[in-house]
Amino acid sequence: MKEKLGVLVCVWFFLYGSCLGRFVVEKNSLKVTSPNPLKGVYECAIGNFGVPQYGGTLVGTVFYPQANQKACKSFDDFSISFKSKPGGLPTFLLVDRGDCFFTLKAWNAQNGGAAAILVADDRTEPLITMDTPEEENADADYLQKITIPSALISKSLGDSIKKALSSKDMVNINLDWTEALPHPDERVEYEFWTNSNDECGPKCDSQIEFVKSFKGAAQILERKGYTQFTPHYITWYCPEAFILSKQCKSQCINHGRYCAPDPEQDFSKGYDGKDVVVQNLRQACLFKVANESGKPWLWWDYVTDFAIRCPMKEKKYTEECANQVIQSLGVDLKKIQSCVGDPDADAENPVLKTEQDAQIGKGSRGDVTILPTLVINNRQYRGKLDKGAVLKAICSGFQETTEPAICLSEDIETNECLENNGGCWQDKAANITACRDTFRGRVCECPIVQGVKFLGDGYTHCQASGPLRCEINNGGCWKKTQEGKTYSACVDDHTKGCSCPPGFKGDGVNNCEDVDECKEKLACQCPECKCKNTWGSYECTCNGGSIYMQEHDTCIAGSASTQYSWGGIFFIILCLAAVGAGAYAVYKYRIRRYMDSEIRAIMAQYMPLDNQGEIPTHASHGNI
Repeated sequence: MKEKLGVLVCVWFFLYGSCLGRFVVEKNSLKVTSPNPLKGVYECAIGNFGVPQYGGTLVGTVFYPQANQKACKSFDDFSISFKSKPGGLPTFLLVDRGDCFFTLKAWNAQNGGAAAILVADDRTEPLITMDTPEEENADADYLQKITIPSALISKSLGDSIKKALSSKDMVNINLDWTEALPHPDERVEYEFWTNSNDECGPKCDSQIEFVKSFKGAAQILERKGYTQFTPHYITWYCPEAFILSKQCKSQCINHGRYCAPDPEQDFSKGYDGKDVVVQNLRQACLFKVANESGKPWLWWDYVTDFAIRCPMKEKKYTEECANQVIQSLGVDLKKIQSCVGDPDADAENPVLKTEQDAQIGKGSRGDVTILPTLVINNRQYRGKLDKGAVLKAICSGFQETTEPAICLSEDIETNECLENNGGCWQDKAANITACRDTFRGRVCECPIVQGVKFLGDGYTHCQASGPLRCEINNGGCWKKTQEGKTYSACVDDHTKGCSCPPGFKGDGVNNCEDVDECKEKLACQCPECKCKNTWGSYECTCNGGSIYMQEHDTCIAGSASTQYSWGGIFFIILCLAAVGAGAYAVYKYRIRRYMDSEIRAIMAQYMPLDNQGEIPTHASHGNI
């Protein structure tokens, strides 16, 4: 039975795997800084385990052990330690290829205190990717504990480093991952090639643990539009000659078009490969429906909930259980069922057909042949599936200075601006700095503060410019308050310079000194003048009660004239008052006369006056 399974697996990898597939070796830069004959930049292949420091650099000194040079045994057995002392550079352990798994070499190097491991190839060939072992008896427990980065270097470079070390030369190296992944714009696109199978041993366990731990960060990035995430699923097709075989019937759907290996690798028990294909299809359809409704992040909820509620070990890996999870998330179940279609139909499934086409590498991305695989900005991620490591890789895919806040959290990034302000300009008094932390390191860039743009090189000088510049730290200009007066060298307009105000001299930035107008004969030049300097100005007085005329810088005498002038003014005022009073009296008299005459005329119409004659009375004569 195992031999037949092996034939089918061989066919799978023959069609889609590493035999004929275009597997791309992902690389990063290795820069030798000393000794001089070795100085230069070399390529090294990133190992598919451990934690590559995507977006960062690591500096260290190389050590090649005298014993255990292939690192297949624990260095404790040889009483060797690679832990660096305080103030010393980290140790990069150089070992030879051969005799044991690459992962075992890295594990022993890590336990010995090395910060990274360099494996020198033992043959002249193009660089290859160091991968984790696939053997069933491989101790997978330590594989997930490897945290140091690893790299395979060419035989020629390894020989050169060994030669330099044998000559007692110190070999210093920078491992640089800043360009290991492209970072063209403000959004990262990444794919996760996964599987719903949870019975493939430690790899499946670590995969679902990664999904659970990474879900929160993934959903934050997706909800705010920082990333575009797409899940994918590997399938293979059954050769036509084997379509009616028991193996293909149990592992494939749609008449042998889409197949997956048996979860337990035993056709006589448990679930079949076709069960895995259908569930993979259901997950892909859920993402399709959720994405069309504007909620692609629901995929993470579904996958984690399904793994908890519907595991194979509890015999709950069923359509019924999956539908319950789908309904609990509020996704349209009918649309998903329509997308899944009929697994027994002799026809192509559009979703799975697209998945098979996507497995073929395009551009800089190689074919997807390994599960799980992470592809970031069309480049395959190398390293273990760890939340911190993957988040580092995704964050390194953002264009510099556009990373979201989660990329600058303490969990994955050290803020280089905290130490010596990153070597950038700063104004401590106003708490303004040109240091800006990014995922790849700090940049010195003059800031924009409260809408005011600072201009300068960012390293030695930044100065506020434009309107309202004086509102921010007084535009970087001098300002001082003394004797109840405040003077400033900043003018709130589009000018960029600082100029001391009138009455002061200096550079306008660091200092403005009061000008002694009296001492420098800038004011009060007349003979009768007395000059007194004040802060920012002066006071000028005249002898004998004379008046100082500032515009003419002269004194005019005039106590008598002053008294005379005031007397004349007083006399004029009295005259005007008398004339006014007289005019008012005449006005009142004329008004009263006029009113009296009017009253008399009115009264005359209604009653006899004393000077008028009596009017005779006539008797009425009539017959009695």
